[in-house]
Amino acid sequence: MKTALPTRFPHLLLTVLPLLMALAAFAPPKLKKVQVAKNLTVGLPADFQPLPDEAIASKYPAVRKPLAVYSNPAGRIDYSIAARQTTFSNKDYGLLLKIYESKLKSTYSKVDVITHDIKTINKRDFMVLEFVSTLSDNRRGREMMAPLRRYELMQYAIEGDQQYVFHFICPVEEQAQYQPVAQAIMQSVELK
Repeated sequence: MKTALPTRFPHLLLTVLPLLMALAAFAPPKLKKVQVAKNLTVGLPADFQPLPDEAIASKYPAVRKPLAVYSNPAGRIDYSIAARQTTFSNKDYGLLLKIYESKLKSTYSKVDVITHDIKTINKRDFMVLEFVSTLSDNRRGREMMAPLRRYELMQYAIEGDQQYVFHFICPVEEQAQYQPVAQAIMQSVELK
């Protein structure tokens, strides 16, 4: 003798299944732990690879190169870590956060700030700036290029006389996919 399923079962399934799929979509991304320096580890997606020195030099031309730069296979998404000397301390985070936000607004044509805060991550305070930047082509007498829009998440910490800058950047078209990844990476930073 067969037992019939209650007639509510298909309706229940149609209600619960999308909820389960939505919860799975918001599961934190799996990250692999990477030791960047003796006192610094971070979690990164398994497909992110370190850029070789010559690629870092061409992509990030600066007097002082970053400690490390990791990129996705397509090379469109980057996560960089830099360190530089500072005379500030972690007691200056409130002031520094205002200065950095002001500098961003003068660097880009437009900045839409998502987060500007001081957050405790792994028992350490970090300054956090999350934003969408727009850089417009303002050259005169030439054909104007479309504005460059990017999602960026920056996190800063001071340890002794060193300031660490953690920077995640991707095209704004990929923000929906990579914003949770960027946030998970930043949450994984362990600085001792």
